[in-house]
Amino acid sequence: MSKQKIGFIGLGLMGGAMVSRLQDKGYDLQVMGNRDRTELDKAVARGATEAASASDVAANSDIIMLCMGTSDHVESRMRGDEGVIAGIRPGTVIIDFGTSLPASTQRLACEVAAAGGTYLDAPIGRTPTHALDGQLNLMCSGDKIAFESVLPVLNDLGENIFHLGDVGSGHKIKLINNFFGQVVANSLGEAFTMADITGVDRQKVFDVMFAGPLGSPFMEFFANYALSGDASKLAFSIENATKDVGYYVKMAEDAGAPSVMAQAPLEMMRQSLKGGMGDKLVPELLDHYLKHYGRG
Repeated sequence: MSKQKIGFIGLGLMGGAMVSRLQDKGYDLQVMGNRDRTELDKAVARGATEAASASDVAANSDIIMLCMGTSDHVESRMRGDEGVIAGIRPGTVIIDFGTSLPASTQRLACEVAAAGGTYLDAPIGRTPTHALDGQLNLMCSGDKIAFESVLPVLNDLGENIFHLGDVGSGHKIKLINNFFGQVVANSLGEAFTMADITGVDRQKVFDVMFAGPLGSPFMEFFANYALSGDASKLAFSIENATKDVGYYVKMAEDAGAPSVMAQAPLEMMRQSLKGGMGDKLVPELLDHYLKHYGRG
């Protein structure tokens, strides 16, 4: 049985790693980048075809995958005369792997359905390194029949594949997940800073917390920077984390339940962006907390 033709739009670090994995598995790919050509050129060198437009990707693909930074980016590739919707064929399945606003996802799903296709959201857990080995966590939602039709491809990309309900549910759960993670990250940033202020050893603070029910891999990843200066265990930029918490706040407001817990972390993260820390990794939020409390 021949493999489905895949169009992939958005070859950043994660998208590039996913394309590399798909090429390892023998898929025929048409690709389109966004800003940086590094991963795009790698894919083309390995045999992928570069598309001139998103509508060209759609016209030549059975499955279209998007891995982009924001809902605005996704909408710009989906709509318009050269967008995906303009070029899709009946029966095409589109998968948004990014972290998008659920309301945007649901609107796009309706537009894609009107054009004869199906739109799924499948935000990602884990890192580009996991993507290279086909070990991602994928939080998929949308039409169950369409999901099952692309499941063999998803299984080539991920280790844990979830179907979470109606379209948009994956993005809702991803935003809840990332909100919780960033509340923890900001709490740890303050906790280690308060250790310095009150004159107790960071390592001892970590040892006590990690030995109890608070202990988690996430705590260990963050603490690796606080204790040894290595932020790479939690390779997620502060800019992207701030975007995700902002989307969570928007989702909560749209639901008529404005978030209480997100406000302080989001304010501190936005302050860190103003201080030029957008490209820094989440554990480096510690440096912003140290500066905020006059210790940096």
